[in-house]
Amino acid sequence: MNWNKILSSLVAIAYVAIALVHVGAKLALVLAIGLVLPLACIWFSEDMGRYCGWIAASAPITYPTPGKLVLIMGWILLLLPAVLELIIHSSA
Repeated sequence: MNWNKILSSLVAIAYVAIALVHVGAKLALVLAIGLVLPLACIWFSEDMGRYCGWIAASAPITYPTPGKLVLIMGWILLLLPAVLELIIHSSA
């Protein structure tokens, strides 16, 4: 297990724990489901980057994406809620 998996797991657990304390179990579950995509991008970046084909009704993915780019985007998606929270509270 690499540091990306460990650190992203800790961040996700912290998000869910904070949500449980502050907003309740129902919204914490919604948050946990929303964390699946960023965690998948971090945990399986190389495999997800190699995917070519159709995703639902959108345009096809015709070329592989570098795994490092998928990893970086996963981290951006994972950290976005914390960054937005900091911005909102610092402007208030």
